[in-house]
Amino acid sequence: MHDAEARVLNALDDAETVTLLADTVRVPSVTGTDAESELQHRFARLLTEAGMDVDVWKLDLAGLTGRPGFPGTEAPRTEGYGVAAVTPGEGPPALALQGHVDVVPTGDLAKWEGSDPFAARIAGDVLHGRGACDMKAGLVANLAVARAIKRSGVRLARPLAVHCVISEEDGGLGAFATLARGHTAEAAVITEPTSGAVITANAGALTFRLEIAGRAAHGATRYEGVNAIEVFWPVFEALRRLEAERNRDVPGLFQGNAMPYPIEIGTVRAGDWASTVPDLLIAEGRLGVRLDEDPAAARAAFEQAVAEVAHPWLRANPPVVTWPGGQFASGRLPAGHELLGEVRRAVADTTGTQPAESAAPYGSDLRLYTAGGIPTLHYGPGDVRYAHAPREQVRLSELRTVTRALALLAVRRCGAL
Repeated sequence: MHDAEARVLNALDDAETVTLLADTVRVPSVTGTDAESELQHRFARLLTEAGMDVDVWKLDLAGLTGRPGFPGTEAPRTEGYGVAAVTPGEGPPALALQGHVDVVPTGDLAKWEGSDPFAARIAGDVLHGRGACDMKAGLVANLAVARAIKRSGVRLARPLAVHCVISEEDGGLGAFATLARGHTAEAAVITEPTSGAVITANAGALTFRLEIAGRAAHGATRYEGVNAIEVFWPVFEALRRLEAERNRDVPGLFQGNAMPYPIEIGTVRAGDWASTVPDLLIAEGRLGVRLDEDPAAARAAFEQAVAEVAHPWLRANPPVVTWPGGQFASGRLPAGHELLGEVRRAVADTTGTQPAESAAPYGSDLRLYTAGGIPTLHYGPGDVRYAHAPREQVRLSELRTVTRALALLAVRRCGAL
């Protein structure tokens, strides 16, 4: 190992990183809230202290909405901030480390042990809390790398960038704004949780809305009406058949995942009075997009499946399908790109284990970076099975492992003077 690499690795402070993670989890930065902005400003300050040149800007929400490729949003918001930092040097950054500050809502507080999702409770090697896995551990790892480089005194030959973004959970507005601002890199690693693997491809996910009409009547004479809940059921069954069809041939990158392109209904609302036959049902959910599939083709397949449901009422009163909210296309690292080998070598040299390559069944900012011409993959601490759940957690030993690999990657890719 070269002297510069050893100096940066020795400058990592594991206890400091754990403290920073706990402090970060305690900020309830749910997508679209004021705390999301608070955390962005906090990271801007920390990155400045790490010796980086930091660009902080208020997003032009109206202007971004009108730009081609706008990724959609779901959470209401009145403001948003971008944060992009770069070490001193000429030319574009050789590497960008990217993470999002926003987290999903907590759900039922009674399901959380201790009832405080933002307590950042540590038990042994595990830190529990909303955002611990998705993805504040990865966000903190990025900052720890920047801090170690400054503390080591190593000067990088080419710049290293750190991008902190908002609104990833509801579409990717923050990444979209960062790229629109002109921030770029020769390659990027998004430190989403990967369970030790290197993820080089993401499926996509498109938010849909279904409106199913019924006919109202008094509940005592329900035979005079048409229950929107009842006629929704054959639509639901048709979507399950479509799901099975779209998952018939699964790419090997998904490593045994039998359903990388799920279709799921997340919310259902119907009726407005207990003794009235409901005349409207609204269902919202997500449609998985296959690797390399045009999202327009995925939407067309979904709409066709709904339109072909064999039910006399629905033929005369066809369901209305719209596409609000986040629209995640699929994305992947270009085949044969050197970044994969570089990341795998950095992991192997710090852990002694060669990480597997895989794909993820969910959308992420990866597709925006790759569409913007920045080869990108995922490698970060945590297990995505704990994300968005009241058992959300991350292993601190895994945080340490990932941080060391990222630090080695940064020095090798950017070089040292």
